[in-house]
Amino acid sequence: MKNNFKIHVYPRQAKANKLGQQPIYFCVRVNGKRWEFSTKQYIDPKTWDAKNSKIKGNNKTASTINAQVEITKSKINTIFLEYNFKNETLTIDTLKEEIQGKTNKNKRTLIPIFQNHNKQMKALVPKEYSPGTLERYETSLRHTQNFIKHQYKKEDISLDEINHAFIMDYDFYLRTERNCSNNTTIKYLKNFKKIINLCIANDWIQRDPFTNYKSKLDKIERIFLSTEEIQSIYNKEYTTDRLTLVKDIFIFSCFTGLAYIDIVNLTKNNIVKGIDGQLWIHTYRQKTSTPTKIPLLEIPLAILEKYKDNPICATGKLLPIYSNQKMNEYLKEITAITKINKDLTFHCARHTFATTVTLSNGVPIESVSKMLGHTNIKTTQHYARITEQKISNDMQNLKQVIENKSIINKNAI
Repeated sequence: MKNNFKIHVYPRQAKANKLGQQPIYFCVRVNGKRWEFSTKQYIDPKTWDAKNSKIKGNNKTASTINAQVEITKSKINTIFLEYNFKNETLTIDTLKEEIQGKTNKNKRTLIPIFQNHNKQMKALVPKEYSPGTLERYETSLRHTQNFIKHQYKKEDISLDEINHAFIMDYDFYLRTERNCSNNTTIKYLKNFKKIINLCIANDWIQRDPFTNYKSKLDKIERIFLSTEEIQSIYNKEYTTDRLTLVKDIFIFSCFTGLAYIDIVNLTKNNIVKGIDGQLWIHTYRQKTSTPTKIPLLEIPLAILEKYKDNPICATGKLLPIYSNQKMNEYLKEITAITKINKDLTFHCARHTFATTVTLSNGVPIESVSKMLGHTNIKTTQHYARITEQKISNDMQNLKQVIENKSIINKNAI
């Protein structure tokens, strides 16, 4: 990292003694932060050369003070050069320790390690990581930096100061100062734990501070649409092309299970003939890079046909689509028009595919997992909720089986 700094040396009038002499002060700015400290040397302000930051004249006192000022300036400059050469972040706290001789040259601090991790992750986007994953780690870094400032009143912390108390205080900070929910708090600490594991793997930390940290994610009921609600949105005539487009893309996701970013990335090359001779979508999820193969049902096929001549699709894109923010904004208008009392977002279409369109209609969870591009079936179970309609259908089937087999003699009851 390129560190920015500026040094200003001046006599401080506000600290003048009874004789009118003023102490020489250093004001150092490091990456936007300021530190002022006194050299404890008092001078007649009339003898100060502000342009050259030294005392005028060649007498012994002036020469001695000027030499000490130059030594301090040189020491600060050397520290900056060292940190820039090592590509490490220099903080005010580290500079203080360096100047005061309190630092241990072999002591590693947290923030440069976290920053370097994110820098390497950024270089691997989108090959190994999605932009969303990078953004979450950047946010986690900012929370960590702000916590250290809040809790320890400094810019960085040495690795040997990170213990169980640090983790518990960080957890408390996220829940209180940042007002994070339980699940959000756990996710940020999970990101932070990856940095700690990196330090442990390199023998920079000898004991895992997370050893006695216990956390449990709260179960969240994910919002999805019922069959009737899907029909309500699909069959409604909208007065604007804008809402009609949003409706179509949302319904397309309901019948394919594709996330927003995966629809954005679709091109005509992603439409292939499947093993059954029918058209399938064959793509890779941006979030996990796992392959996804989805047979196209009648409704998504009709939507693709509808937009095939759209100017945006002429560039190779499979579907025209607004930003995710706009899609979510316009979906709120659609729910108001259709009187659906749910806080609908675009991602609800993926939950709807998993729950209402597939599992509720008897599609095995293994097949649903494959189409959603999940790496393990537990994730699919987390997404999918068995609806009351599915339970009703299953019991009706069971009822029919029982009646056909005459398991129970009704007359005996």
